[in-house]
Amino acid sequence: MTNATDGLRIGYVPGVTLTKWRRVWAERFPRQPLDVIEVTEEGQRKALLDGAVDMCFARQPIDIDDLHFIPLYDEVTVVWAAKDHPITAFDEVSLDDLKDEDVRDSYDQTDIDAAVAEVAVLRVPLSIARTHNRRDLVHRPITDAPPSTVGLAWLRSNEHPLIQEFIGVVRGRSPQSSRTTSERKARTPERSQPRPRAPRQAEPLPGRRRKSRRR
Repeated sequence: MTNATDGLRIGYVPGVTLTKWRRVWAERFPRQPLDVIEVTEEGQRKALLDGAVDMCFARQPIDIDDLHFIPLYDEVTVVWAAKDHPITAFDEVSLDDLKDEDVRDSYDQTDIDAAVAEVAVLRVPLSIARTHNRRDLVHRPITDAPPSTVGLAWLRSNEHPLIQEFIGVVRGRSPQSSRTTSERKARTPERSQPRPRAPRQAEPLPGRRRKSRRR
């Protein structure tokens, strides 16, 4: 069984920045390490199923069967192309503008090389284009492309005691509201149940005496 002292293993796909959440975690839980592991989009689900990570910042589409998934934010989808490609003359493009192009949705080195050579263009989340920050490639938003959704995923069967704490950090909860159930119980004294009051007996009204019956 996993203990809180074992820390938490967090996976993330390229383009996701964890700086703020790691800082907040270190401040609140200095004794519980947070191991951060980069995974590919193709391997994000497998990393969870194999137990390589406890939770993962995953990018849709992802098969969420047997998984919890909390959507966090949407990213603009852009076309990433060579700096001399004709699309760079526009501030934004549509899917129809790309219909004659070899559009690829992956961004491994082979695809990047193809984009640089103007053999193809890449359709990627904005964070991917920004993270690589290549001078030989430029990006333009695709106005009618669906956004890229990033969320937090974990196995339904994973009962790691720190999972809810990490969700609280990501969602911006205060330290008081993000304590575990056991910590809250330990710090909150139980309230004793009030004792039921005995019913009061009716008292005679002042100035009146009860008449005694004479036999």
